[in-house]
This record gives sequence, C-alpha cells and structure tokens, in this order.
Amino acid sequence: MHTVWKGAISFGLVHVPVKMYTATEDKDIHFRSLHKECGMPISYIKTCRQCDKEIDPAEIVKGFESEKDRYVIIKEEELERFQNEAAKTIKILDFVDLQDIDPLYFQKAYYLAPDLAGAGAYSLLLEAIKQTGKIGIAKISIRSKSSLAAIRAVNNCICMETMFYPDEIRSLSQVPNLPSQTVINEKELSLAKALVEQLSEKFEPSKYTDDYRISLLDLIEQKITGKSIDVVTAPAAEDRSNVIDLLAALQASLDSTKPVTDNSPPTRKRKNAAKSKDNVS
Repeated sequence: MHTVWKGAISFGLVHVPVKMYTATEDKDIHFRSLHKECGMPISYIKTCRQCDKEIDPAEIVKGFESEKDRYVIIKEEELERFQNEAAKTIKILDFVDLQDIDPLYFQKAYYLAPDLAGAGAYSLLLEAIKQTGKIGIAKISIRSKSSLAAIRAVNNCICMETMFYPDEIRSLSQVPNLPSQTVINEKELSLAKALVEQLSEKFEPSKYTDDYRISLLDLIEQKITGKSIDVVTAPAAEDRSNVIDLLAALQASLDSTKPVTDNSPPTRKRKNAAKSKDNVS
C-alpha cells in the first residue's frame, strides 16, 4: 500500500505516530478519449483564451471568483500560512457512539498503521476504543482540505473515515416534493413491515457484486480476443396486471419471498447462490 499521509493521532496528552493508507480502491473502468479517424489519444492542453497559447504550469495561479469575471488571486505562500504543524495531527475532539452519527456525514475510509516507535500508544488507543465501543471525532487536514473524521476500530486496525462538516450537508428543505405529513394505512404498513422482515438477512458484503463492471470487462475481453458477442433477447417483463393497488403490491411481494413448500430453498436464495457460483467460476 502507498502511504498517503504521515502524522500522529492526538487525544489528550497522548500522541500516536501513524501512517495513513487508503482503505478503498477505485474499480471503475476508465476510458481514454481517442481521435475516431486515427485512434490517437486526445491531449488536454491548458490554454488561455485571451493570449491564445498553451500555458506553462509555472504561469498558473489560483483565483477565487468573487463575482462574474472578477477573481481574487491567492498566492501559494499565502496558502502555506495555514499549513502549520496542526496539519500533521489528527486531533480527537470528542468520543461519541457510532449510532449517533448519520451515515450521510461519511466520505472516505483510510487505514491507520503505527509508525516507528508508536506501536505501544497505537495498541493502547485501539484497545480503549474497542472496550468502550466509542468513536473518536477528530479534525484533520489532507491535501489542503480540512475535514472532520471518525476514528474507530476495525478488527486490529484503527480506521479513519473523513466526514463532511454540518454546513456541507444540504438542508432537507431543498428537496422537492417531500410529503408535508405522513398518512399511512395501517394494513399497508403492517404488510410493508412484514416484507422488510421477510427480506432481512445478515449483511454479507461478499455476495454483492458490480454486475455492470463484470459485464463490461467481459465485453472488453471478448473484443481483445476477437470473439463474437452473442445477442440475447431480454425476457418478457413480469405480468403485474393483477397488482391493482399498494396493498396488493405489498401482499404480492410478501408472497413472492416466502419459501416454497417442497423444502427447496426460496427462489431468491437460489438466485443468490447461482450468482455466487458464477462469481467463483
């Protein structure tokens, strides 16, 4: 793994030297833009419309658009004033319960490993978090971007997840067409809750796959190897003409998830098993 940040976790008077590693990776398939006529990749050149020429990176400065076509120039040395020693510290401000944090706040996950002689302090913080069941709320600056962060234990590793600040979360009042009041039919609610229970299972991340990416990779592989691509006809849509209202839809959904009576596994589980088998193969 590549180290993306190096510093220390600070809580109280304790400093824990750590190195940071990205916990996730981008699995998206990326395409290059090519010239259709000759297949050459297209270059993206930074130019100035006023001077009509390519601009060298040394000639580029940062500007904040204060109003239309008017910019406030910010120099690199001015930005460096904010890059003090605190930029190398993950300062834990509070400890909270995980259930008190709305997942809406979470951004990106990182693994933190002990650095140099910090193994003892690292283990101390890790075990304290484990035994109390608490989550540390900290501040950190990465690549000139200040973020809140959640510090928690994942098995024998301290994990950090950057978080949005409260003023970065858009207000629900901006969301159109939200119901002003909830009016629920009790029978419909009962069926809806039964359906939720019927579909509830233990979370197993390994059974969820990116079907789109797998199919796209297969297409690319077939094009590379020169194999022909079979054209298949999509199955006809399920006839739902008998589902005439919400109550019937809920009942039909419940019925479709019930195990069959011949002691064979439910259809949904058979499908999941088939997917797992396909993924292994």
